[in-house]
Amino acid sequence: MKNDVVLRLDSDRLKAQRAQDDAGPRPHAQAKVSVRGLDFFYGDLQALHAINMEIPAYEVTALIGPSGCGKSTFLRALNRMNETIEGTRRAGEVLLDGQDIYARGVDVVGIRKRVGMVFQRSNPFPKSIFDNVAFGPRIHGLRDRRAIEEVVERSLRQAALWDEVSGRLHNSALGLSGGQQQRLCIARALATEPEVLLMDEPASALDPASTSRIEDLIFELKDRYTIVIVTHNMQQAARVSDTTAFFYEGRLVEVGGTDQLFTRPAEKRTEDYVTGRFG
Repeated sequence: MKNDVVLRLDSDRLKAQRAQDDAGPRPHAQAKVSVRGLDFFYGDLQALHAINMEIPAYEVTALIGPSGCGKSTFLRALNRMNETIEGTRRAGEVLLDGQDIYARGVDVVGIRKRVGMVFQRSNPFPKSIFDNVAFGPRIHGLRDRRAIEEVVERSLRQAALWDEVSGRLHNSALGLSGGQQQRLCIARALATEPEVLLMDEPASALDPASTSRIEDLIFELKDRYTIVIVTHNMQQAARVSDTTAFFYEGRLVEVGGTDQLFTRPAEKRTEDYVTGRFG
């Protein structure tokens, strides 16, 4: 029998999303990111094998699969974060709006500005709330104080945090709760005005209430950003994503609409995973 918890796709958020989908096709259906023949190695260990995948613009794409299957490696390949790890190498292409981000002469800093990232554990800088959000714009050359203030307010509002912190912007970010710190990290990523937002298990260390806030936030942000989220939580993937990709042993087994992949998977391995037979 299929896992009833996984297949109970009836949360309020999901119902709202399905109602929106039933109203007609989304206006932004083109691929924002196209991955072609992507191989990735940690030394002699091949972590990704010939990945081919299209990531639609202005949608949430969830990456699922057991631990060690290549999800996070694939995510970090989308903004060249893997290059910070010594002894790694890659083959294949990652196209952002048709441009290979690994092509010779491409500005890595510019790519990471366009493709922001939120990590598994909240990692605010030991600075004020204001300075955490202002950090990226300042690094990229923004100096006007009023403009920085506008960016900070806009980013905190987008991250659903402004109302909670507007009166203490110059207090230490380390004094925020875990859920607030993670939303602050999302605000920090949004402050550089990325086009794509990568999220590596952003709610895995949070309590259920904070997790719900992050999921609501993801749903709201997809109107403005293309979002790719790694999650070990299949219920979460079902709630927040439009498209789901199943990875296993470094290979992309199946990718498709979330509803279809969870209820009518094309591959036996996908069915076995989403129904809890392994993983």
